Amino acid sequence: MSLDSDSSSQGGDHRSFRQITRDRLLFEMLRSTRKDSKSAWKVLIMDKFTVKIMSYSCKMADITEEGVSFLSSNTKSKLEDLYKRRQPLPSMDAIYFIQPTKENIVMFLSDMSGRSPLYKKAYVFFSSPIQKDLVSQIKKDLSVLPRIGALSEMNLEYFPIDSQGFITDHERALEELFCESAEGFNKFNACLNTMATRISTVFASMREFPRVHYRVAKTIDASTMTTLRDMVPTKIAAGVWNYLSKYKTSIPEFPQTETCELLIVDRSVDQIAPIIHEWTYDAMCHDLLFMDGNKYVHEVPSKNGSASEKREVLLEDHDPVWLELRHAHIADASERLHDKMTHFVSKNKAAQLHQARTGAELSTRDLQKMVQALPQYSDQIDKLSLHVEIAGKLNSIIREQCLRDVGQLEQDLVFGDAGTKELINFFRAQLGVSRENKLRLLMIYAAINPEKFESDKGTKLMQLAGLSADDMIAVNNMRCLCADTKKASGGGFTLKFDVHKKKHGHRKERTGEESAWALSRFYPVLEELIEKLSKGELPKDEYNCMNDPSPSFHGLPSTTSTSARTSPAHLMRSRRSGGSWARPRGSDDGYSSDSVLKHASSDFKKLGQRIFVFVIGGATRSELRAAHKLTSKLKREVILGSSSLDDPPQFITKLKMMSAEELTLDDLQI
Repeated sequence: MSLDSDSSSQGGDHRSFRQITRDRLLFEMLRSTRKDSKSAWKVLIMDKFTVKIMSYSCKMADITEEGVSFLSSNTKSKLEDLYKRRQPLPSMDAIYFIQPTKENIVMFLSDMSGRSPLYKKAYVFFSSPIQKDLVSQIKKDLSVLPRIGALSEMNLEYFPIDSQGFITDHERALEELFCESAEGFNKFNACLNTMATRISTVFASMREFPRVHYRVAKTIDASTMTTLRDMVPTKIAAGVWNYLSKYKTSIPEFPQTETCELLIVDRSVDQIAPIIHEWTYDAMCHDLLFMDGNKYVHEVPSKNGSASEKREVLLEDHDPVWLELRHAHIADASERLHDKMTHFVSKNKAAQLHQARTGAELSTRDLQKMVQALPQYSDQIDKLSLHVEIAGKLNSIIREQCLRDVGQLEQDLVFGDAGTKELINFFRAQLGVSRENKLRLLMIYAAINPEKFESDKGTKLMQLAGLSADDMIAVNNMRCLCADTKKASGGGFTLKFDVHKKKHGHRKERTGEESAWALSRFYPVLEELIEKLSKGELPKDEYNCMNDPSPSFHGLPSTTSTSARTSPAHLMRSRRSGGSWARPRGSDDGYSSDSVLKHASSDFKKLGQRIFVFVIGGATRSELRAAHKLTSKLKREVILGSSSLDDPPQFITKLKMMSAEELTLDDLQI
């Protein structure tokens, strides 16, 4: 028996990123076992890690349709743990989807060895490449060998969070990579290695061979001390390149020349994006509603008409209303929901009778009651009432927390229209603003004006805002995310985020992309970098490439002119006067997901070669939105990856958890 690798090439099949991932798990893995298996139903065995991979990509119904049954009715507990005691089913075949660890191999051999194996036959799929010594360990057990129907490397260790996004599930990447003590060097290396492995499996799944760009360490010179965190993008790029080189010889039909672009950066590329308020429906939900992942809990009338009951819903792609509104500005989302409500009432006699009887507009609770009265409209009304409720909550929070004023100052600081004076006046006047929002304002100010914190000015601003020492840990630890930071010498409160930052205006004006929305001036730096990458204009002194492109490499689709260049943007911009809370109807800024789907995703075959971007240290929802927007604009599918997807409260918590100590190259014996 030989060790097989992936066998199906995507070739010219332009399915979406998430669809390809799902199809590999269902068809390439589960369905492939039907060929020589006599068992109509099979048992699926997974470890905790692969359970999570499967849950991100497939529904339970998808799995059972492929002839997979389970060990118990308590599906969650059974699937999560390979190590739990399991009932012998000697008449059934088993599919193992596991990580290739020594512990997992021991458990697998324990299941299938001896005179009484748990299952009749085993089809084993590893999530990433398996070491040769572990393969030898399996082959040495002569009782197990005849019972193995397949032994394959799936090379799939990432988690699709969106049709154009994935994470590697490194929630502690900031702590482990950007602020490590010498004792934590092993943890540093382990995080780097697993992250590189998981990133590379994306390209194994997609059958893509990228040109690997990465942000270089800027501090390697005589005047600064080079820390390991400065080298993180370089090390990740080298690790990914090492795996890709092996794929070229180990995976059948893996491309031998470049088919796409990969850009690897870390969180220091944009310190403001994880903190600033993002005003889209999706970002507002996750920032303000304390959601558990994509899970939202709301109250609905009980079926017997008594007290209301709580119901959990997932805000994901299967919800058409969510899919339409998630990238829309919160004001636009509210307007669209109002329009949908008006349209529903105009077409529904029961709703018209209710309005005529009460003289009032339908409330969310009225809509929920109509779900029971009009079962034929239940799904439509249910989703509409859900999003009307959510939008109402968001708008209430925006008013209660004075977020429009907070958001205006945030963006004025970023674009150079406000400074120290305006920040001080705001702290003095806006007593109702929460401590968290004052912290976010101060973090934005510190990222733009690091020199202000080299004296006691930082402490005075902290006191004026009423922030605690714990809050200021987050501000202070932001220095660990900067590529241009010099090693601090001496005590006291010091910040050197980026010595090359401009004093005024942290963002350049985006010419030709004026929006009528208030509070929508901000854009993530990643958006600009992706456009430069697509044009071949990444700064040579800031970004290196692991491999020069082959002569046949073409990044842009044939219909796109490579001669077109955007004129340089101005650093400063005046305060926006034309912005309004509600955008004129019919305008299309390309941000909303329905716009992207309408213009791009309907025909992937017209798109050029893919662009992959990976952010070490956590990506933001504004960056994920930019990936959707640029897919339409550039006519190239943009896929965003990261160690995690963080909302502002999560990101600030992670900053607080970081140690202040750093590990330098001088601390190591290399």
